[in-house]
Amino acid sequence: MKFEHSFFFFVFFFLPTLIAAAAYDLEEEAATNPLIRETCRKVALNDSNVRYGFCAAALQSAPNSLCADSLRKLGFISVKLVRVNITSTRCYIKYLLRDKKVDPYVRSRLDDCLELYSDALPTVKQAVKDYQSKRYRDANVEVSSVIDAATTCEDGFEEKEGLVSPLKKRNDDVFKLSALALTIINMLPR
Repeated sequence: MKFEHSFFFFVFFFLPTLIAAAAYDLEEEAATNPLIRETCRKVALNDSNVRYGFCAAALQSAPNSLCADSLRKLGFISVKLVRVNITSTRCYIKYLLRDKKVDPYVRSRLDDCLELYSDALPTVKQAVKDYQSKRYRDANVEVSSVIDAATTCEDGFEEKEGLVSPLKKRNDDVFKLSALALTIINMLPR
């Protein structure tokens, strides 16, 4: 019986604390590609919306990030991450709208968000093309409009006091990924 209590204590109390402490201490060393570490340090210094840990985790989530050997390649990865995230969020909104029991006010906001994200998808696809063609100013404008879509979507839910947005994390991620991409785009030589 003592073993069960000790094991329970370890798994539910000690282990999460240990993991959190280790993650906190090693946050800056999480990125294995030195270019990701260097880039994310600069991004975190230049944009208060993007923390080092988020930047490193986001860039490392791309399978080809270990092969990235230039800021330009990391920038391309970051713009593509925005595209993937917008596509995923749009699909998630469609999924939520299938539920017939969704509150009418929430449904109305979700419809608005679906329109915003549907409009953002071709915009970010164009940003990818512009980035590839080294038209960084155009890519910058297009990615900036994606930030507006995420912010406008989230603001719609905040209009009703006490309502918690079912898209809060997704909107935040799109915002942060877009801010990351914009910061990297702005770091590139013109």
